[in-house]
Order: sequence, then structure tokens, then C-alpha cells
Amino acid sequence: MKVFSLLISTVPFFSSFPLSAAKQAEKMNVLFLMADDMRPELGCYGVEAVKTPNIDRLASTGVLFQNAYCNVPVSGASRASLLTGVYPHYPDRFVGFSALASKDCPAAIPLSGWFTSHGYYTVSDGKVFHHIEDHADSWSEPPYRTHPDGYDVYWAEYNKWELWMNSASARTINPKTMRGPFCEWAEVPDTAYDDGKLAEKAIADLKRLKEKGKPFFLACGFWKPHLPFNAPKKYWDLYDREKIPVAANRFRPEGLPEEVRNSQEIYAYARTTSPDDIYFLKEAKHGYYACLSYVDAQIGKVLDALDELGLSENTIVVLLGDHGWHLGEHGFLGKHNLMNWSTHVPLIVRVPGLQKGKTESLVEFVDIYPTLCELCNLPFPKQLDGISFVPILKNLERKTKDKVYIQWEGGDNAVNWRYNYAEWEKGNRMLFDHQIDVEENKNRANDPSYKNIIKDMSSFLHKKKRTLNK
Repeated sequence: MKVFSLLISTVPFFSSFPLSAAKQAEKMNVLFLMADDMRPELGCYGVEAVKTPNIDRLASTGVLFQNAYCNVPVSGASRASLLTGVYPHYPDRFVGFSALASKDCPAAIPLSGWFTSHGYYTVSDGKVFHHIEDHADSWSEPPYRTHPDGYDVYWAEYNKWELWMNSASARTINPKTMRGPFCEWAEVPDTAYDDGKLAEKAIADLKRLKEKGKPFFLACGFWKPHLPFNAPKKYWDLYDREKIPVAANRFRPEGLPEEVRNSQEIYAYARTTSPDDIYFLKEAKHGYYACLSYVDAQIGKVLDALDELGLSENTIVVLLGDHGWHLGEHGFLGKHNLMNWSTHVPLIVRVPGLQKGKTESLVEFVDIYPTLCELCNLPFPKQLDGISFVPILKNLERKTKDKVYIQWEGGDNAVNWRYNYAEWEKGNRMLFDHQIDVEENKNRANDPSYKNIIKDMSSFLHKKKRTLNK
């Protein structure tokens, strides 16, 4: 465990920051929306086949980041890193799906605690931190989930947490995990599943927060499109399965290091085969799309409430997916590797009075914490590894960095506008040139013409690791 010697707050963690009522009224609110396993498979990212009108509408009124990346491609670790603004460090900080920020980096003040101690009323609805108990006392009130203890190793055991709504789902149970099928369509209202309930809770909280007379930070973590791909039937009916495009490159990339593997997560559910089965792959992608449209509808309800309550003109809205997800590319289904589909994420930020449009500027999740601090006129805690991208929100052509850092299971990863490079301690290396191989079908790490590129990317990684080891 690395110890941060400089993580000293300028104010006590949970003290009341002495702001006058006038000063508090000047501060912008924050609506922080997260979706689990959502890759940039959205209309606003140019994917015409998917129907996400509400997220697309948000993108049209804010800034869409075309080159945003998570810092570790698994939920628990990604959220712990994002919400502390601290990079992952293998093997002792922000490593796996079950990471606890309060355990892995106890000196780091979470985003929630920093805003609470600086005069904000902070609320956590749904899956924000992976564990509901992680930094639970950093919020102004206890975090809310429909099933508070229903999300960890055995969270999807059939039907302990009301994840499946069709009785037919009980006919196929994975005997090793006792989980139901990997997808389901049911003739039920939106509120039958958890995200529908969560949207209603967030709307009620917005109404309540409006009356408090102080700035608020409301985090709302939706579960979908995370497995199982269960959504009301009307969202499945939006799509003709035969017209949903499937990945053409359903093969392992040439020369890919052995460390890069397919996630096994989907196989914990019942009724799965393999990505070689085109019918299974089509059903999985259909289910993922249905869940995208379902969560899009819930996000739309919350955004509509923000407008109807007259809060939009004084509220920063952030929408992101916590990491990427493969949908058949390279024979992979899931996250858990250092290829672009696992690490490239959707990120939309809308700030009243600032820019609208798309930017190609590189950003990473550790940049979100300092960005929100700057936007809300808060000082920065000293733990932060990221850089505020407020300059980009003011000028979409600005650049704040030329590479981002990602870590997964001992592999260190550097990404810039053209290259995706990774290396492992045993000597294996991965390099994709997106200018000529955007689908990442051939590893070019052994091509001598890329010698200088590899030297530059490797030097960045070693410098980053030396900084992390301090």
C-alpha cells in the first residue's frame, strides 16, 4: 500500500465550510450521472443503429468528449480511482471489480467528501461507489440503493435481487453460480427493474434538493447496460435483431500478447455459448442495445425533471460510462483488457454558459475531480493525479495532455490520438496504430518502423510508474 504524505486537506474533511448564503447561492449544482458498462455505442457517437435520444439530446447541449478513457477497465476500481482522482497502482491500489477506495487509498478524500466539506449537500443514489459502504459517511445522508446489500460477488444469484421478471428465466439457471440467463425481455413497466425505481428516486431527490437553499451534488449511478441484459420488452422491440450490425473482426488480433484475454463475466450467467456462435452474439448485442435504450429513457426522465424544476441553468451535468465493453470484436464479450473497446468511454459534460459541441482532446477519468472543483470554485485537494479540463470546456480545440495512463492486471497502457501501447513486466508489448488499423486487428509492437513510437510511449509509462511509486 502506497502512502500519500501530502494528502492534507485545507479544511477538515467533514467540517462545515463557512460560506455565506449569498456565496452558496452563486455556486452551481452538480448532477453526476453514471451508467455501468456503457461504451460509446450511442447515437451521439455516430452509431446510427442504437436509439438513445435522451443522451443524444444532452450531448447536443454540452460537450461530447470523443477521446475519453477510464484508468482501469473494471467497475469497482474505475469508480474508486475516478471518485478519488487517484491513479490505480498494481497490485495494491484500485485493481479489481471489488476495490474499496477507503481501503486502497484511505488518505484520499473522495469527491463526495470534498464537496460535502465545502458547503454542498451531497446525495448518492444507485451504484456510485461499487460498495455502498465505501466512504458512506462522506455524503450528507446515507447512500441509497433499492437493495442496499445486493451488489457484490453473489449479487446476481437468481432471483435474490429481483433482477429477472419473467418466470421463464427460472428454467435456465447456471448451476455453478445459481445465476439466471444473461438476458431477458419482460412485459413490465420501467419501474419493475431497478433503474426505473432509481430514476423515480433521483427525481424526488431533485425536488427535495431544490428546497434546501444550498448547492447540491447529486450522483445517480444506473445499473444498465450491465449484465444481465434485462429490460422491458418495449425496448427490445425498438430493434430488429437481424438489422443490428455485428462485429466483422471476430478473430484474435495478429500477434496479440497472451495477457490480453476475453472476460469470463458473461459465462457466470445461464444460456450462454461463445462469441463464435453468431446467434448468441446477435442476442447479446440486441440485449445490450435494449438496455442502452432503457437506461437512456431513465436518464431522460431525470434530465426532464431538471428542466421542469428550473434547475438546468445552474446545474453542471456530467454523464459517463465507467469503462468500455466488447460486443464480439476479436471474439471478446465484456471488459477486462487493455484494448480500445474496454477503455474508451463516453463522457458528456454540460456547463451552463460554456461551450457546446464535440472535442477530440484527450481526457481521462482522474481529470474529472479537478475539473468539477474548478467549475464550482473549490480548492483542489493535494492527492489529485488528474488535470482540470476546464480549458477544453471553454475552447474545444484546447489540449490539456497528449497521453493518458491505464492499468490492468500488471499491464501498463498509454493511449494518445493515434496509438494504443501496452507493456507487461515479462516483456510482452502491444501496439495498435489507429491511423491504419482503427479496429486493432494487428499488433505492431515488433515492427521496427515503430521503434521511436514505442520508445516514447514506454518512456511515458516508466515515468508515470516512478511517480506512482513515490
